[in-house]
Amino acid sequence: MAASDTGRAQQQIDEIEALSSIYGEDWCVVDEDEKIYCIKISDCLDQPKWTLCLQVILPPGYPTEEPPIYQLNASWLRGQDYTELANSLEEIYLQNLGESILYLWVEKIREVLIEKAQSSEPEPDIKKTSEEVAEDDEDFLLDYEPIQEDPIKMLNYMTSESQEDEELPPIHHGNPITDRRSTFQAHLAPVVTTRQVKRVLEKLYENKKIASATHNIYAYRIYCEDKQTFLQDCEDDGETAAGGRLLHLMQILNVHNVLVVVSRWYGGILLGPDRFKHINNCARNVLVEYDYVPSVEESSRQAGKSKKIRKDNKKRTEH
Repeated sequence: MAASDTGRAQQQIDEIEALSSIYGEDWCVVDEDEKIYCIKISDCLDQPKWTLCLQVILPPGYPTEEPPIYQLNASWLRGQDYTELANSLEEIYLQNLGESILYLWVEKIREVLIEKAQSSEPEPDIKKTSEEVAEDDEDFLLDYEPIQEDPIKMLNYMTSESQEDEELPPIHHGNPITDRRSTFQAHLAPVVTTRQVKRVLEKLYENKKIASATHNIYAYRIYCEDKQTFLQDCEDDGETAAGGRLLHLMQILNVHNVLVVVSRWYGGILLGPDRFKHINNCARNVLVEYDYVPSVEESSRQAGKSKKIRKDNKKRTEH
């Protein structure tokens, strides 16, 4: 397997693990070997009226050279509704060539469902089955030449003499997750410089319990407005690829100016891939708790309110 193929395969693994962490039971693995996945998306009402199932197949070239192959399944989705939604997904793909886009697709679909739930449209006929989607609705595929971009600027920092002058940010601790005697706990701090990252890490390691953890995995993202780019880095601390997966989760959630550290105390029982799920869940939970990213429900409600405000403004301008 070529290096580029290996890189794409790892990107797919990182994205799937992040999405599984974000969407929980709504995310389903249909066929791991064939890279087929499914997610149930709803309007987020207590009793959802509008739901849709997005099924995707990740080809070997995704995300850098090929788009996902997808299918939209819902009894009500046909004709113009299908075309408009497919066009929206295509637009997202074209605006993010070479990037992981499944999270953006899911949230766009959810936005459409919320808009329908808040409109005067009649509820979908639930007696019909999802297999009744029009046969002429085809999966969308695009051919394109991958854009060559500069690699992400990763920063390896050194302790400087002026570090003592840098203010220590507040440090927050998330709720621990325990599985088969292994415990995972996330720690979070707002950071705007790499010196603050260093100070936070040193402060955490002053805690004997944290310092004694089997692994202290971390990742941070700092947005530099003057250069309009990110300083970001990660550390596995002996847990192979865990730091990169944590950073990938933060990229998907589009958080910035924050450091997340996940401590793991090994309990003597191997967890296999579940350990990465726990690391991501810990990280996402603490990011939600301290308002770096809204929960799925809050994000959906905000998207719905935004749509309603735009509609009201449009109505006023028409009078």
